[in-house]
Amino acid sequence: MAGSQDPNDNPVAINVVPMVDVIFCLCVFFMCCLKFTELEGRFRSWLPKDKGQQPASVATMPTEIRFALTTDPTTGATEIRFGRLGRVVQGDEEIQRLIRGQKADFERLGKTDVPVILDAGPDVPWEQVLEVVNLAKREQDDKIEFAAGRRRA
Repeated sequence: MAGSQDPNDNPVAINVVPMVDVIFCLCVFFMCCLKFTELEGRFRSWLPKDKGQQPASVATMPTEIRFALTTDPTTGATEIRFGRLGRVVQGDEEIQRLIRGQKADFERLGKTDVPVILDAGPDVPWEQVLEVVNLAKREQDDKIEFAAGRRRA
């Protein structure tokens, strides 16, 4: 019978209340200390604090190779635009050709340290951004920068 006071029924009396309290406290402690980490999907980057916030001047010669990535809200397709004029780029071959041509133009002017700047909107999938990063890497351009996000009002 549960809770009987007969000493013959239970020769060794064990009080389990303190043990349950300690186990409960340990469970709460470990739940509070638990951190979930994502093993995949991280892209470590160190963004400069002093670049990308100032407006660009139209009168100066471009000193960068810039791609803007946006997502069309109706179709969900990613659109890649090149340069300040925003020429739409179609396909990986054209992106590589543009990077190669711009690098050659800058090298003729004596500029060898020209970055490829990616300006991706917040709704652009990371696969698309990384695809352009990989295309720039294939053209031996190791100076890849990310533009600072647009400020929201």
